[in-house]
Amino acid sequence: MVRRFARLQKSPHDDAYVELIAGAAHVLTAAPWVGGEPTGERLEGYDDDARGPLPRLAPVDPRKILCVGRNYRAHAKELGNEVPAEPMLFYKPTTALLDPGGSILLPPERISSRIEHEAELAVVVGARLRNADETAAARAIFGLTIACDVTARDLQKKDGQWWRAKGMDTFCPVGPVLVTGLSADALSIECTVNGDVRQAGNTRDMIFGIARVLSFVSDVMTLEPGDIVLTGTPEGVGPLVAGDRLRITVGGIGALEATVRAS
Repeated sequence: MVRRFARLQKSPHDDAYVELIAGAAHVLTAAPWVGGEPTGERLEGYDDDARGPLPRLAPVDPRKILCVGRNYRAHAKELGNEVPAEPMLFYKPTTALLDPGGSILLPPERISSRIEHEAELAVVVGARLRNADETAAARAIFGLTIACDVTARDLQKKDGQWWRAKGMDTFCPVGPVLVTGLSADALSIECTVNGDVRQAGNTRDMIFGIARVLSFVSDVMTLEPGDIVLTGTPEGVGPLVAGDRLRITVGGIGALEATVRAS
């Protein structure tokens, strides 16, 4: 059964995990991946993307944001790169996390003048994983959400390693919802900028599937409940400039939106 979860800002110092059911947000005692149960509080007026009276937050508050690079052959090719023989991993700091509907902040041009979007499916871990095989890794998948791996492409090429290019504040929009019970095998991924389609791919074209990626990561570090892993982007990445409106849609999950502005 497919279930939909979100996180809402109830007050400046109080957020709540909720389950979205038939136009209402049912408040939970804790995050769903740690067994949060309904409190009985019901908030009316929310759609499947958690739009409603209260502001939306990223549906996860992770300890780690891990990412896979070049996980689609066509994307590797468009950047002139070889297809990797094993998953290519990198980090984003948690300060890069951006709530749904937020603004991606462009750095000053003295730092970077080429910021690009990368639309991605993201997976949320539901159980502790260490040295896990693919079967155990598959069981540890809690749910799926949408993310954008915002990238300073000029810095990525200049630096050789990626933490500065991909780790700036607001460079990881995530949300708006977290979906469980949905197969990740063949989900459409579309990215539009100002209504124009930039990326149109499908998760069936991933080089390394989610279970393989999680198993690979768990060989070198412990994955914990609530950690998030971005699984790579299809071809069509392109530039973002101030004033742009970004929208990423993943089949069965929903649509993540962000605006772009100068810092």
